Formats: sequence, structure tokens, C-alpha cells
Amino acid sequence: MSYNPIIQKTIHYIENHLQTDLSLDRIARQAGFSKYHYHRIFLREVGVSISEYVRYRRIANSATLLLYTDEKIIDIALFYRFESQESFTRSFKKYYHLPPGQYRKIMSKLLFQKEEMKLKNDQLLKGWQLSGSHPFHYEMGIDREIFHKGQASGYLKSVTVEEVGEFATMMQEFKADKYLGKRLKLSGFIKSKGVDGFCGLWMRVDDHLQDVLQFDNMSDRPIKGDNEWNHYAIVLDVPENSAVIAFGVLLSGKGHVWVDEITFEEVDHNTPTTNLEFTSELLDEPINLSFEE
Repeated sequence: MSYNPIIQKTIHYIENHLQTDLSLDRIARQAGFSKYHYHRIFLREVGVSISEYVRYRRIANSATLLLYTDEKIIDIALFYRFESQESFTRSFKKYYHLPPGQYRKIMSKLLFQKEEMKLKNDQLLKGWQLSGSHPFHYEMGIDREIFHKGQASGYLKSVTVEEVGEFATMMQEFKADKYLGKRLKLSGFIKSKGVDGFCGLWMRVDDHLQDVLQFDNMSDRPIKGDNEWNHYAIVLDVPENSAVIAFGVLLSGKGHVWVDEITFEEVDHNTPTTNLEFTSELLDEPINLSFEE
């Protein structure tokens, strides 16, 4: 059974209620599970407990307010449901290794210096390349104001898209050697704005002849329009004759997509794959040879 739709429903609820009470009981009721069962599901699918997820999302949003507003630290702490400035400071230091006041002071100076340097996108995004049908109509880079966790996210946005069907991807490739014969799960968090085509994660497994063995680009569960951060996953088998695994985030048409916290993990064969089948039904014999039908 795939729990991904239920996880996405839960995260959607969390993202829209970060300023309210988010107890495990309340979240589990939204998902329709007992709190103990859903705690196990969420931890297995996302990699952290529900309480930890809520805490770091509140801290990440707090970090943005510290850098891009003049709000008082105590007001930010109370806004995100911390009991006091002291408890907020303890939690903040766990993730950023600095108290909120020092973080605001130090990181504001660093951000200013980075903006002044105006580094190119390929320098900013080490390891990533821009590809697709019309990559020159898109831009990729790092966003230090909008992120899911930590201090930055990657983004891909349209700049001069002219026709329906144009797309671009920020992508990587790596050798399949370590994963031969295994089932591999790619997951990450995506946020979108104004996507008029679709966007999503994608992954492809090729052999030595560059033939596609497994592929999924979420075209059967596309992300469209405006969406807050949510968790998405692709699961593919890596056959023994695999050579290369390629992956990334795809944007078709106009819009803006952010991606953060991409992870790979081996999963057991009880986890269903999301491989897109492109095989068509084979006819018993040829038909309509005179083109009259």
C-alpha cells in the first residue's frame, strides 16, 4: 500500500496550520489513523517524526522572518507556538547552531555579500545542470529566502517560455553500480507557484546503450498551480544491466518550482514502484491496410 497521498494530505494540513496547535492527536485524526499507527507511518515515509517535522518547519519559517523582517524575536517565537523566547532559542540553536539574535546579525551580512557577488547559476548549483527541450527559456538557482529546511532551496522558473510543451529540468546523473538489483526511492519536498503546465520530480534508469529501463516523471500525478511545500516520491527498480541513474525536478510550461531535501534510499519490494509503462496492446494481426476505416 502506498501511503504517499495520505502523507501529502497531512503535510498540506501542517503547512497551513503552523501557527496553531498541532498535536499528534489532531494530525492523526486528519489522516484517519490512530496516533500511534500514524506516527510509525509518517516516520517511515518522511524520515522524521511528526513532532520533529512540525518543529523544524516552524524554525525554518522563523529563520526567514529573522532575516527578512524586523519582527521582534519574542513575537516570532510566540507566533510559531513556542512557550517562551528561551524555548524558541533552544530549538533554534539545535538546527542553526546559533541563537536567533546572532543568526539574524551574522546571516544578514552574509546574504548581502552573496547578493553583491552575483555568482552565476552554475556556480551556485554545484553538481546540477540545466537541461530540457528549451533550457535557455528557464532559469535555475538557489533561493535563500524560500526553503523547506536549513538555509536554502533550489529553484527552477520560466523566464521567456513562448509555447505550450516547452520544458526544462535541473538534473544530475550518477553511476547505477551501487544499486544494481535494488529498488530505489527518490523523495523530496516541492513548492510551486503559477505552474500552468506541470512540475514534479523525475528519475530514469538507463542501460549501457542508453536505453530506458525504468522511468517516472510524475506525469500521472502532476503538480500544477500554486502549492505549499509537500512531500513527493518516486520508486523505481534498478535492473542488473543498469548503467546510469538520472534524476531531477521538471517544469513544463510557465511557473516557478522550488525543491529541497532530496534523498535516496533503498526500499524493499513490498513498496510499490511508480514506473510508467509505455507498452501498448499488441494486435493479433494487421488492420485497416486500405485506410478506409
